[in-house]
Amino acid sequence: MKIIPAIDIINGKCVRLTKGDYSTKKVYNENPLEVAKSFEDHGIKNLHLVDLDGAKANSIVNGKVLESIATYTNLTIDFGGGIKATAAVKQAFELGANKITAGSIAAKNPELVFDWIREFGANKIILGADVNNRKIAIHGWQESTELELDQYIESYMAKGIQSVICTDISKDGMLKGSSIALYQELLTMFPALKLIASGGVTSIQELDKLMAIGLDGAIIGKAIYENRITLKQLEEYVN
Repeated sequence: MKIIPAIDIINGKCVRLTKGDYSTKKVYNENPLEVAKSFEDHGIKNLHLVDLDGAKANSIVNGKVLESIATYTNLTIDFGGGIKATAAVKQAFELGANKITAGSIAAKNPELVFDWIREFGANKIILGADVNNRKIAIHGWQESTELELDQYIESYMAKGIQSVICTDISKDGMLKGSSIALYQELLTMFPALKLIASGGVTSIQELDKLMAIGLDGAIIGKAIYENRITLKQLEEYVN
């Protein structure tokens, strides 16, 4: 199972939010590159990088952060936030992203994302499935849709999508555990799915549980920044 630390960016700084609420912003480091290098120094190979300013602006804002991390580390970066047009997908790849995460846009304009799958390849696009009571949520979770999670995933797998980041909004930033039952259900329904857990991961023991049910990866955010899980522990885990 891939260990995937998250770096969320506002004004070029490394921050965390609770349940996607910008008013809960807490700055953890002024230098995201420093944070990314510390992950790499501890044997971590993957990074989930989110441009929160971009998500609000509907275009990439913190491209320089992406570019610097891609230039000065060998991390495999999946990048999201502000990717609403084909030009932004191209820009993200030019700046060094290995993959992009299609979030709200995948719910609002599936035909456009299907075009991206055809143009860039299904292996370059991760589907972001933010979920609240089994329904897809969009726009930084401010808006719920009537899209059912399992039907949503099924429609994208039919187009070749393999990887899905599933974030249970009720868990994100709460440090109260992840949605193991939900993930188990999805993997039973879609055995070929490369499912990545996101939201609420709080301990090394929980990573063991997620790995045991067959997850492809686990995104870890606040637990690292609040020292609930140390980089030393993650180093031992990835080794």
